[in-house]
Amino acid sequence: MALVVFAVGNPSRGDDALGPLLMAGLESQDWPDVRLVSDFQLQIEHALDLDGCDLALFIDAGTGTPAPFTFSETAPARGRPVSSHSLPPAAVLQVFADIRGMPPPPAFVLCVRGEDFGLGKELSEAACRHLEAAQAHLGTCLAHPDATSWRRLARDATTA
Repeated sequence: MALVVFAVGNPSRGDDALGPLLMAGLESQDWPDVRLVSDFQLQIEHALDLDGCDLALFIDAGTGTPAPFTFSETAPARGRPVSSHSLPPAAVLQVFADIRGMPPPPAFVLCVRGEDFGLGKELSEAACRHLEAAQAHLGTCLAHPDATSWRRLARDATTA
């Protein structure tokens, strides 16, 4: 099964580095059939990275996210983003559907709670704990990279 993992965030902005840090862990391993895409933010061009994939995962840090993280399925959503330079995952999926004329692959979001996003800040102590929990969850996801397993994980995460 072909999987694309998007990790977004700015390592210069404290806890916004959570996505890139999770990506660095993935890059240090050899995952067959896994395409890794890292950027400061999602853009319309990222829809093209979904080509040929059976499953997608978007990783980001969030403010107000329940600790240590949330994991949920997402779907294409129509709407007008404020900017074409920064899109939520649902908008990237919608761009794919619009340009390819077909549904995107099943997609999930791993949003890790961040506390301090200040410019030039280090990762907060709380974010370090959340990162460890997210790394363990990500390992579980990658051990079973299929939508059915991930839907079960998402359901379990909301009832925990």
